[in-house]
Amino acid sequence: MGSAAALSPSDVELVTIYEISKTLSSPFDLEKAMREVLNVLEVHLGLERGMVTLLDESGSLRIAAATGLTSAEWHQGRFATDEEVIRRVARTGVPAVVPWAGDALAAQAQLHSEPHRSEMRILMVPIKSERRCFGVLTIERNERSAVSYQRHIRFLSMVANLMGQTIRLYQAVESDRARLMREKRVLQRELQGKYSLENVVGHSKRMLEVFADVHQAAAGNSTILLRGESGTGKELIARAVHYLGPRKDGPFVKVNCAALPETLIESELFGHEKGSFTGAVREHKGRFEQAHGGTLFLDEIGDVSPAFQTKMLRVLQEREFERVGGTHTIRVDVRLICATNCDLEEAVAKGQFRADLYYRINVVTIFVPPLRERPEDIPDLVHHFLNKFNRTNGRSLVISPEAMQVMMACAWPGNVRELENCVERTALMARGSTIVQQDVPCQKNQCLSTILWKSRLKPIDIPVVNSGVPSVPDGPLGESRNGLIGGQAEASHAETQRERLTRAMEKCGWVQAKAARLLNLTPRQMGYALKKYGIEVKRF
Repeated sequence: MGSAAALSPSDVELVTIYEISKTLSSPFDLEKAMREVLNVLEVHLGLERGMVTLLDESGSLRIAAATGLTSAEWHQGRFATDEEVIRRVARTGVPAVVPWAGDALAAQAQLHSEPHRSEMRILMVPIKSERRCFGVLTIERNERSAVSYQRHIRFLSMVANLMGQTIRLYQAVESDRARLMREKRVLQRELQGKYSLENVVGHSKRMLEVFADVHQAAAGNSTILLRGESGTGKELIARAVHYLGPRKDGPFVKVNCAALPETLIESELFGHEKGSFTGAVREHKGRFEQAHGGTLFLDEIGDVSPAFQTKMLRVLQEREFERVGGTHTIRVDVRLICATNCDLEEAVAKGQFRADLYYRINVVTIFVPPLRERPEDIPDLVHHFLNKFNRTNGRSLVISPEAMQVMMACAWPGNVRELENCVERTALMARGSTIVQQDVPCQKNQCLSTILWKSRLKPIDIPVVNSGVPSVPDGPLGESRNGLIGGQAEASHAETQRERLTRAMEKCGWVQAKAARLLNLTPRQMGYALKKYGIEVKRF
């Protein structure tokens, strides 16, 4: 645009405004931006020294930026003039011109009067935006300047208005950032409280062992495998591990592998590139990328297909992968927590689950016991869920000892999830302020869960051992399939059933799940049978 000497005053001002607008519109640190504005004014207009003074929340003045000031002037917050002059300009919002020396207050000259040029050395204009004054722009004018002070004042007022808009935007951004940080800290405290082990209900020996394992494992970054029946609270334990560990400030991302079809699980976990398949209209980050720096919880890991198990081997071992349709290798730093209610060892033996994948996820294993194995926790859980219901619904229900005994007697095949639903249903339908025995659904034959499990237990028969009938070698225990229970006496029937159950448990090392498969029963049915015949499970 040519040299400054070849430009007219109007052109110089236009170039200056352009440079200042570029400075103020780019990402900035506020005080650095103010210094850059002063530097532009010094270069283009020949103004020797300058200062930007801002008002803080208490109304005190502070220097935000300055150029050409001595150390003493910087600490005093002024040069060749009194602070009261700057404060008056900030208060009235009216520009002022004061002389270099003398009593600044007495010699202050406003725009409507024009003193001699040699006295017009210091120009001050308010930095305003939307009728709010943020501070004062103070400039020392070169006495050899051929431009009138009115023109300089008008021009500096334009600059100050740009600065005011920038300061207002900066303060708004800082205010929003501070608010978001406060909300983040509050949310983190709530999440840490919600998912800390102090809020996982249970004081039984089995749960205390789980708590000890969780605290021990949470401190590291090793992969954790949570095992237990559905409804035992594996996700709650996974969140507790995350918020007790070193990655608590990172994201916690969960994926239910059983809920995703095989055609979508790869895209959901690894992401995909735009146009990689029909419907991929934009780039998509997978759950592994979303969990970078935090924890990824893979629920129902035992239900993924064998084909996809192969694809997971590399990412679980190396923490790197490519998106669907992409060629760029992406590395992530995530902690992996897996959960399953399947017997992975049996699945590996049958070829349904890859052995190498099993070894990669089975680093630290935590078993979450079913509710029937910790009945002493039931009262605490009932009170916890009842208090939750009262808070949500504005009620003040309590439960009678008789009703509590009914709930204690239930085996809860659906575990904690079933207990929570039962408490909520009972509390909602209770007619008084106290939940009594008659309010519990099973006392009115309205417990669908009880009906379901009883119906599933009725047709069950276990093959007879040593019945004297010619044996068939393909029985589940290697015994006769022909020797099924028929018209035997009830006492003999019970004794025989107990013997078969005990034999199966001994054969399987007292592992209920294995014994259940051996007898062609479900784990829940096995638990009922052991309880019915009073067989105590041995612990090793």
